[in-house]
Amino acid sequence: MQTSRRAEYAEATRQAIIAASRELFVSKGYVKTTVNEIARSARVAPATVYAVGGGKQDLLRTVIRNGAADCAMSPTITAVAETLDPDEVLRLTVRITRESFAEWADLMRVVADTAPHEPAAAESLRLVHESQRAALTSAARRLETLGALRVDVREATDVLFYYLGNASYFTLTGDNGWSLEDAERWLLGALRRALL
Repeated sequence: MQTSRRAEYAEATRQAIIAASRELFVSKGYVKTTVNEIARSARVAPATVYAVGGGKQDLLRTVIRNGAADCAMSPTITAVAETLDPDEVLRLTVRITRESFAEWADLMRVVADTAPHEPAAAESLRLVHESQRAALTSAARRLETLGALRVDVREATDVLFYYLGNASYFTLTGDNGWSLEDAERWLLGALRRALL
């Protein structure tokens, strides 16, 4: 029983550190956030941040990996793999990327802006892109299995990444001022024309 309580406390501490890290990375930026601020926000000692989270670079990687894992576990991913309708595959794939962008856009903007100057951010951005491409490759393979693609799987994955990567969403919603709903609708139409 004592071991169980210790494990629960350790996990609660870890989650508090991760949550504080994400919040501070977004509000202050990755570079300006300090381990002392993360510790203060998580209500732990700075040494605990290092012991549990491994420092700022490791915390950024952990936050990004957790987000990628959450997306990979989405029930919508399973639905994409099971649907027999190519248009539904596209619709669900666009929906997944829109929902992921809505949840992670604030942090991804920080990571994308910091990546050219900070190796940890560049590595985190690479992890995000790998995760996104893996999910989009699965969608492309499903479309191929259904006999719906006009291009091969590799090109379909590239097209999906071009339209559904964070950069496209940043352009449509940030630079163009579109709502996420408008972006989703337009992206779905563009992908239908490009792939099916």
